[in-house]
Amino acid sequence: MSQSLFKKHKKYTFSDYFTMPHPTEEIMAEFGYSYAIEAVLLPRNSKIKQSLLDNLVESYYCLIPKVSVNSEIAKRELMIAPVLHSVLKTLDATLNIEYSVDINDKLAGTIDYLFRSSQELIVIEAKKGDLEKGFNQLAVEMIAMDKYEDPTSPTFLYGAITIGEVWRFAVLDRQKQHLIKDIHTFRFPEDISDIFAILRGILKPLASP
Repeated sequence: MSQSLFKKHKKYTFSDYFTMPHPTEEIMAEFGYSYAIEAVLLPRNSKIKQSLLDNLVESYYCLIPKVSVNSEIAKRELMIAPVLHSVLKTLDATLNIEYSVDINDKLAGTIDYLFRSSQELIVIEAKKGDLEKGFNQLAVEMIAMDKYEDPTSPTFLYGAITIGEVWRFAVLDRQKQHLIKDIHTFRFPEDISDIFAILRGILKPLASP
């Protein structure tokens, strides 16, 4: 049996996985989950008023020369929160900020953003720097929510890691305990239509009334 990645008698928080030097597949395997990187066919709902997106981008370009974006909090305020707030205005969903989860001594901490609708939920982790290390943290947060949520619904859990300028999505098949990281990334604000459509598509599929 291979040696565990975890130290005995240590309580791990989500942020510890950001600094853990192990690849995602090894961390996932510790929890009994498999992992792959693939092109994910993410749900999309593109029924969006173009004026909403235009206003979002215009506001960003107006503010970015005037604001120092040198911290995680600054990026959340300027690049991430406005996108999430705008999505929230377009559908019936709730947005939890700094959502606390405590499953056990290896799955505990605070999730930056948790979107929840009648259909699905999205775990969103915002990081200042490394998208890959941030993904390790996101993956563990998604496992924690898998343990936390009703085991029968929903079938899939979605996640997103963002450093402000770049977004990457993931999906967890709860029955198979299999996490897939989308091979694609999306830029902000250049790909705002895609980011918006994916977030809306997860929370409110087009087939919904």
